[in-house]
Amino acid sequence: MAQAERGEAVVDSPVDWVADHVRRYVATDGADGGTFHGYDALLVTTRGRRSGQLRRTALIYGRDDDRVVLVASNGGSATHPAWYLNLVADPEVKIQIGAERFRGRARTASTQERPRLWELMTNVFPTYAKYQRDTDREIPVVVVERA
Repeated sequence: MAQAERGEAVVDSPVDWVADHVRRYVATDGADGGTFHGYDALLVTTRGRRSGQLRRTALIYGRDDDRVVLVASNGGSATHPAWYLNLVADPEVKIQIGAERFRGRARTASTQERPRLWELMTNVFPTYAKYQRDTDREIPVVVVERA
């Protein structure tokens, strides 16, 4: 489902339950959807690497000082999630945490910083460790800094 964002349509996740979560989050500024099964959730909007459309999804997140940290787990599948591939192609993202909205620049955590950030995120959401065991790919950790 698309919604206008400064004149440009935003396409929500093609996964029905995620799209429903996103719609509730947007409609209530995160009052409904700001947590997901007890874990803090945000909305990230990326630009589709092939379509050029703005694409929005809900994700569990952590904080590292003033940076937002995300995990491209895709539920432990063998492939990276589309939102991650999109931000690799275009690192300019929009973040919504509750009623707060800001622009950010996303990047994959460096080899040096990944272990510490991975530990941070497995403390935030322990299931990430299971997802890593379920796949042969190294699950990327993403750092978003305010633009």
